[in-house]
Amino acid sequence: MATTSIESKRLRGQNINLRVSRSQKALIDRAAGALGRSRSDFMLEAACRAAESTLLDQRYFHLDDAEFHRFTALLDRPPADNPRLRRLLHTKAPWEK
Repeated sequence: MATTSIESKRLRGQNINLRVSRSQKALIDRAAGALGRSRSDFMLEAACRAAESTLLDQRYFHLDDAEFHRFTALLDRPPADNPRLRRLLHTKAPWEK
């Protein structure tokens, strides 16, 4: 069941305060209004989306020296011949025909 605005406000217990310029506030308000959302809801959703994207882009590889050399050698090796991929890359897009 969808959370009502009153319920969602009750569930939120922390504040985040930001200082913005008038033009930034106006831009955020226009965008929130275009979606029929409050400024707070719009900013929270946008910030969470950016945070998730940032965290998902992080990668950590822990390799010992031998594994690292093997890994980098595989990356440095030229790709194997792939006729189907070559044909795809030389095919014009439908909008270019």
